[in-house]
Amino acid sequence: MRNFLADDIVNIKPSGIRKFFDIVSEMKDAISLGVGEPDFDTPWHIRDEGIYSLEKGRTFYTSNSGLKELKQEICNYMKRSQNVEYNPDTDVLVTVGGSEAIDIGFRAMINPGDEVLIPQPSYVSYEPCAILAGAKPVIINLKAENEFRLTSEELLNAITEKTKILVLPFPNNPTGSIMEKDDLEKIAKIIIEKDIFVMSDEIYAELTYKDKHVSITSIPGMKERTLLINGFSKAYAMTGWRLGYACGPSEIIKQMTKIHQYAIMCAPTTSQYAAIEALKNGDADILEMKTAYNQRRRYLMSAFKKMGLECFEPFGAFYVFPCIREFGMTSEEFATKFLTEEKVATVPGTAFGDSGEGFLRISYAYSLETLKIAMERLEKFVSRLRA
Repeated sequence: MRNFLADDIVNIKPSGIRKFFDIVSEMKDAISLGVGEPDFDTPWHIRDEGIYSLEKGRTFYTSNSGLKELKQEICNYMKRSQNVEYNPDTDVLVTVGGSEAIDIGFRAMINPGDEVLIPQPSYVSYEPCAILAGAKPVIINLKAENEFRLTSEELLNAITEKTKILVLPFPNNPTGSIMEKDDLEKIAKIIIEKDIFVMSDEIYAELTYKDKHVSITSIPGMKERTLLINGFSKAYAMTGWRLGYACGPSEIIKQMTKIHQYAIMCAPTTSQYAAIEALKNGDADILEMKTAYNQRRRYLMSAFKKMGLECFEPFGAFYVFPCIREFGMTSEEFATKFLTEEKVATVPGTAFGDSGEGFLRISYAYSLETLKIAMERLEKFVSRLRA
């Protein structure tokens, strides 16, 4: 059968996140801190709108790019949150999750041999999606001493004549790091001078705990050279609804819509109606969940300090990224031993790139009670390792 398989697909490694999830799912009394999925139910008024759309028989295809009312609400959201204006008729595409937008965004822009700059550690999809689009991924290894932010020096050193796109994955999965306005202004200056494009994945935009999230699209000159990706999974606890969107220059959105048209047709109709309600009336839900996440975040930072485990303070998403280098094990060895001995699943930092070596991703999209039990087990585990 090997002769019938595509080489690029065969050579791509499976996600390192799923490996530990699959193990813990069959382990009795195990705790998983490995999945980046809100533990909240989708707020009732959002679910109710989805149910109502079914009761009204709204079960037909929408237009390829999505319901006009939803696209308008996405534009309203961008205007009120970032003061950035998009045309709902030409600049917005509703997708099957943010992941589809990443995939077809690359495919719409990449020619074979183009280079895509990917800061790592970062979400697992960027590199394989770039490869599948025919690009050459160029990895920028982010550093803990910079709080895993992308610096202007790191960006400049990675740019070549073949560079076409910079992926900007902030707030970041897995590190929880953020980019503030000053950081983005320095990056934007280089982007404009070097004439390259940005794919800004802002799926965690609403989950920031320091100041309000700043989108690079709000920096002068950057809306025109940025494909913004967002969705409903994280902020509104709508992971299973599979709904995201892309905003960008009309020429790019047009080509992305063409791919979407042939591969997908349209995003789920029920989900689109629910998302309209989320954007219109979901701000209070976001605040409630964000407050709970922030409490958990502060608890974990306190627990790490108590057990003497080094971890920079993250201000975005719902992940912490503690350093485990002192124990002389790889991230995979540490995570495997911790799971085997204490029945707690985390994700090795290397699942998100080689620069994640020596770190673990721990998700706090779990109840405070669950996190407390897990931290008690982690404290016992590291105490044994230090003995």
